[in-house]
Amino acid sequence: MDPTYRDRAAYIDGTLLVADTHFGKGEASTVEFPIGAGEDCVDRLEGLLDRFEPEEVVLAGDVFHSFDYVPETADEALSGVVRTVREAGARLVVVEGNHDTMLGAAYSGELHDEYELDTDGAETVVVTHGHEEPNTPADAYVVGHDHPAIEIEGQKRPCFLVGDGAYRRSDVLVLPSFNRLVEGLSVGGRLGASRPELSPLVTGISQYRPVVFDPESEETLTFPPLGQFSRML
Repeated sequence: MDPTYRDRAAYIDGTLLVADTHFGKGEASTVEFPIGAGEDCVDRLEGLLDRFEPEEVVLAGDVFHSFDYVPETADEALSGVVRTVREAGARLVVVEGNHDTMLGAAYSGELHDEYELDTDGAETVVVTHGHEEPNTPADAYVVGHDHPAIEIEGQKRPCFLVGDGAYRRSDVLVLPSFNRLVEGLSVGGRLGASRPELSPLVTGISQYRPVVFDPESEETLTFPPLGQFSRML
């Protein structure tokens, strides 16, 4: 698995992957954007589609934020994603997350618990939200759920986490939340801590390497494993 990282998203062999859009979260937030958070996600997704021209786009769970209702803004944002992906000539794949109890009421397409990517090599890559252990054996897993972020010089940045052989000898890639209203959970605070609400795939977090995409320089920064890197911060 050799991802390309960009703006809280990853690209692997013709597939663009985003996680935790949490459409509708803006209704519960005091943070203001010039445009709504859902519209911001759709606009940035359009830019990523132009950049990568993927064959498919996979939403890796927690498409919606609310468990018990679908705000109009969330419905509009999801419709915007469907339209934008279709107009780009790509196929949309939706994986359910633990927040997506109402997703079936708003989305008429197929919903997946797990989805196997069609990769260029022999490696099996499965996308699942990450709140539960997967049922499908794979060489690598792509998950969301944990909203990883890292603090560097007092500034919190969304990050990817890469664990080689980290889950039952399978590689794991953890995506940050695509929604910029989601601040993210500092991965440094997880060292030596037990957090049962977080992904069961992300255990032994000290072995995971943070990866940060810098939008200003458009550089991808890969850091040492957290067990080593945390001593440098």
